[in-house]
Parts: sequence; structure tokens; C-alpha cells
Amino acid sequence: LVGKAVAHAKGELGKDFHGNQPNGRSEMWKDRGRLRGVKLAPLANPLYKMGSLGIPRRTARVCRLHRFIAAPIASRAEFLSMRTRQTLWRVGARTAGIVSGVSIFLWLTLSSAAALEPIELHTDRDAFTPSTFCIDPGTVLSEMSHVYIDNREGLPTNSYPELLCRIGRSEWFEWRLGVNYSVGSQGNVVTSVEAGELPLFGNTLYESNFLYGFKLKTSRQEGLLPESCFIMEATTPMYGEEFGTEPVATAVFGWEFPAGWRCDAAMRYAYAESDTAWFSRWGPSVVLRLPVNERWEVHAEYFGTFTQGLFDDVNRPFLSPGTHIILGDNVELGLRVGWGLTGDAANFFSDAGLAFRY
Repeated sequence: LVGKAVAHAKGELGKDFHGNQPNGRSEMWKDRGRLRGVKLAPLANPLYKMGSLGIPRRTARVCRLHRFIAAPIASRAEFLSMRTRQTLWRVGARTAGIVSGVSIFLWLTLSSAAALEPIELHTDRDAFTPSTFCIDPGTVLSEMSHVYIDNREGLPTNSYPELLCRIGRSEWFEWRLGVNYSVGSQGNVVTSVEAGELPLFGNTLYESNFLYGFKLKTSRQEGLLPESCFIMEATTPMYGEEFGTEPVATAVFGWEFPAGWRCDAAMRYAYAESDTAWFSRWGPSVVLRLPVNERWEVHAEYFGTFTQGLFDDVNRPFLSPGTHIILGDNVELGLRVGWGLTGDAANFFSDAGLAFRY
């Protein structure tokens, strides 16, 4: 069997992809530069021939690789060029399909939302990007949610109740108080609640934090000038392996367009604590909010967190769609999900929330 394989390899090794045995150097190079009309059928012929000889398939693949290496450069270029064109065509077709689907969805949504005046509570937990509005003076908006994060390694993270009470002081200012408890934190921040990095040796991280701060309206939308707010918060641990107070600053701005949809963006900075040192965590985000009717809204968001100052810095970007619905005039139900885009980010997360105003 080995003798048959060696004899067959010797007979096929010098052939090009058209199955021809070159006669001298000039014959080997005469087709160089011709990159069209390649035929792949002869490439598979050695496999069929070897199969008839009883040679294992793995040996056949090795011989085919040797034949590819020994083939003229022009033939190899033809093969690789065609494979590249096929790959690019498949990627282009899929991208075109996705873009077409998103475009049709946006067109249908925007055309149906032209005359809408959606009811909004302006919750901050509806997305990673907070609202650009303060709540009305004399009112309280309580927001809460349960977050499940499917980490790539180890146990999943469960975070609850993520309670945030926003107390309207004036049209331009509000106070913020909150509390949260999380199990299995690994540094994946997918809401406005900060989380510690995964400790050494992969131990489970338990955290309980108290949040306090304020939100200040900084501008109204006028022409190109966006609606904007500034949020200053701090989280103080009440239980867990980390005991330092972490300051968090967020700048958010956005525009509302005639069709009723909004585009908001934010940049968040947190000075956070790990098990070895303090570090910076940046959190850029952008969200497109589209009203379906007066009480139902959908959104699509990109956000991420990027560390600076760790021994091994990580970047965790996410793509996240979501929706919320208004019940009555003072209750909102929301749901958002997301998928990590890098190996550092979690595989998946879900965030189911509730808000009520009184």
C-alpha cells in the first residue's frame, strides 16, 4: 500500500492543475500571469485515483497538498484567485441581504411613525445609553431590572434588582439613589451599574453596591445643538471583595428627528477597582430609538467597555437590540438582549426591566 502511494505521488507531483506533465522549465512557466479559466476538476482526480488504490483519504489530502505546492505559480494563483472571488461573493451577498432587511425595516418603521407623538418616561435603564432628559420636578421614577450574563468562562452573572430612584428637583436637575446585588461578576458591564473585574484564580465574585449621584441637563436641542445631560455618580460597596468607592461620570447627547425617532450617544468613564490595582474603564455607546406606535418603541444599540491600566487590558463591545412598552401613563416594561463581539465580551446577556412613575 505504501509503495502504491509513493509511486502515485511521484507520478502526480510535478503536474499542474490541468493534469499536464511539464516538459522543461519553459513549459512550466508558459502560463504564468493567466488568471482566468481555471478548472478545479483535475485537482480532485488524484483523490479518485488514490481511492481506487485503497489509499486512506488523509494520505490523499497530503499528496494533493504536495501537488499544490509543486504546481506552477500561475496555476496556484488561478486557484487562490477563484477561491478569493467566491469568498468575497458570499460575504457580499450576506452583507447585502442584512443591509436590505435593515433598510426595509427602517423604512416601514419611519413611514408609520411620521405622525406619532410617543409617550415617554425617559428611563435610563431602557438601554446602556441613558436618556438625555431629566424627569419632571416633584415626581419620582423608580427603575429596576434583572440582568443575566452568559460569560464565556465560568459561571453566569446574575444582577438584581438594579434599583434606581430618580427624584426630580427641577427641570434641569435630579437626584439619583440606587442599590444592587450581583453574583458571578466578571467585568461585563451591560447596564449603568458598574461591576468588578474577575478576581484571581477564577473565584466567584459577590458584590453589593449603593449608588448615589445627580443628573444635570446641560442644553436643549436647537438646530444642530443637541439635547444633552451630564451624570455624576458614585458606587460604594456594602459587601464583597472590593471596598473602594468608584466614581462614574457620563456625558450623553442626542437629537430628535421629525419622524419621532432619536439618535443618542454617550461616553462614560469609571475609575474602578480590581483585585490588584485601580484602573480606568471607558464606555462609549450609540443608540437609535424608533417608535412603532405611541406606546411601543424599539431600538438598536452598539456599546462597549474598554479598560486602561490593567495588566491585561480588555475590550468588550456588544450589539444590542431592545424594546419597551408603556402601560397606562406611568408604567414601562422593557426588554433588551445583546451579543459580545470579541473574545473578552460575554457570549450573551438579557435585561428585563420595569419602571413606574409617581
